[in-house]
Amino acid sequence: MPWSNQGGGGGGWKGGGGGPWGQGPSGGGGGGGGQQPDLEELLRRSQDRLKQVMPGGGGVPGPLLVLLAAIGVAVMSFYAFTFRVQPDELGVVLRFGEFVRQEPPGLHFRMPYPIEEVRLPKVTRKNTIEVGFRSSVVRRGSTGATNVPEESGMLTGDENVVEVPFVVIWRIRDAEKYLFRIQNPESTVKDVAESAMREIVGKTDFERILTSELGAVRNSVQKLMQDTLDSYESGIVIDEVSLQRVFPPASVGDSFRDVQAAKIDLETLKNQAQAYASKIVPEARGAADRIIAEAEGYKKQIVEEAIGQASRFEQVLTEYTKAPEVTRQRLYLETMERVLGGADKIILDSKGGSGVVPYLPLDQLQRKPQGVK
Repeated sequence: MPWSNQGGGGGGWKGGGGGPWGQGPSGGGGGGGGQQPDLEELLRRSQDRLKQVMPGGGGVPGPLLVLLAAIGVAVMSFYAFTFRVQPDELGVVLRFGEFVRQEPPGLHFRMPYPIEEVRLPKVTRKNTIEVGFRSSVVRRGSTGATNVPEESGMLTGDENVVEVPFVVIWRIRDAEKYLFRIQNPESTVKDVAESAMREIVGKTDFERILTSELGAVRNSVQKLMQDTLDSYESGIVIDEVSLQRVFPPASVGDSFRDVQAAKIDLETLKNQAQAYASKIVPEARGAADRIIAEAEGYKKQIVEEAIGQASRFEQVLTEYTKAPEVTRQRLYLETMERVLGGADKIILDSKGGSGVVPYLPLDQLQRKPQGVK
């Protein structure tokens, strides 16, 4: 039976990635280094080429055939006892199915399969999982996204429905745990991500998710995911949780936009009212301070005038006490001077004007002479 058809242990030469000495089957993020060459096929092709180049197309001599067989065995032995780890991989060596060691990138030796097999998870590659949507290429240079409501639809803490599509970026931190602690890493990360997001969104109000709490939601989801995966001993680290866009369901989109527009109008009116208050209140305070200052000045003026008049009255009283008649006559003259000093008047002597008919030109008396105020 040819080696390419042998089975058992970890699968056949071609189908399972390992021959009688080759590397066994791989899984969980890494292969065994590729398919090994078929010795019989190699010998057959070598014979065909020799027949073409040899004169007369004769058969292959026995020693040459032995040499070719030895070369083939040496090549197969090399592949059976060595394996190569690429720069982005880590070699996990199993002996009879049990983990024994890890190998860094490079060429390494091993026992032939089925004694030892190697798995090569890509430990430096950043893996991306989309939750709530699926991105697709629409045309060259542009991409589109298809919404998945059954994944993105979530209930907020104030019982509002919101759609939260997001992306999770993760990588392998511990290759041994990654390969042997969880069966389907990608499905596990996706389920944990959706569960963590639903829990955090269910504790947060709708308005806070749309505005100030979006960053806090992202950080909380990442921490909860990491704690959950660590409890599973998954060997996975979450590098980032990126929220694409938070929006209400399409069925209430118009109503939601109306509510948002009303809230924007409310904030605008509040700002206008605050601006008006900031303008009018200082003006009113300034006017009040001015009126108070004027009242204080008028008060001082009246008080000082009253004090002055009282002092003058006391001085007049003192003089009146000393000479009552003279003081009385002086007060009378001063009073008449104040009263009649600015009035137009005509004085008639009753003794010398007995034959004169009095004539009172009222219109002339009401008209003031020029230059007189």
